[in-house]
Amino acid sequence: MVNMVIEYFLTTRSIYGGVHMGSVIAILGAGTGLGVSLARRFGREGYDVALVGRRAERLEAIAAELAGEGIRATPFPADLATPAVIPGLISHIEETLGLIDVLVYGPISGHQGFTPAKDVTTSDLQELIPLLLMSPVAAVRAVLPNMVARGSGTVLLTQGSFAAHPLPYLSGPAPVMAAARNYFHSLNGEVLESGVFAGVLSIGASIAGSEMAELAQAAAPELSESQGGVDPADLADVAWQMHSNQAPLESVIFGPPAPAAESTTTATE
Repeated sequence: MVNMVIEYFLTTRSIYGGVHMGSVIAILGAGTGLGVSLARRFGREGYDVALVGRRAERLEAIAAELAGEGIRATPFPADLATPAVIPGLISHIEETLGLIDVLVYGPISGHQGFTPAKDVTTSDLQELIPLLLMSPVAAVRAVLPNMVARGSGTVLLTQGSFAAHPLPYLSGPAPVMAAARNYFHSLNGEVLESGVFAGVLSIGASIAGSEMAELAQAAAPELSESQGGVDPADLADVAWQMHSNQAPLESVIFGPPAPAAESTTTATE
């Protein structure tokens, strides 16, 4: 019986180096808006947090801020626009913190400005595909075998709602994000029975405190102030509930406050 318990522990909670650090969330695209709010929300539940992004200094600042709140967060600088680095990145995180229980993918690129569909070129799409489609697939492939073997885990895609609800003149990144959304929807139907949840958090509003919101505020202060933004802490709560309940397959959030009135969900079929 003791041997069975030991074997289960070793196979379900990787112990690289002999020490298990607790449940782990990897946030790929950890910024000052949703990323840090996800770290806080899961950190309050005892998760160790892997912060992944391109700028090491920003990650270190976020980790220091979270440490002051009693949350264990470790920076892992990486260029997510290079899919080839993803397997090594995931291995490094798991060697440092233990097996990943929750993976959230949601980086934002400075090249993600909207373009009218009639003006989108194949070059535009080729530039966006690595970050918005190939890397999330690579990240899922890197964590999925261990999650399926353990019978638990969550992979969550966060992105703009235009992937699910296209509008005129707001193309460019949206078609590529729609392909990633399709992948996560299909994946959910294939792995949910094994205990692994794949979901999509689609956001149809500016995220207060995010780098993109700050840029918009600087460019058009009056417009930005009148529009406000959704509280990233509310989005992080939605992500936590999706992980905890393994449902819904997709949550679509439109606009700030009134969460019950302005949040819609798409149930798993």
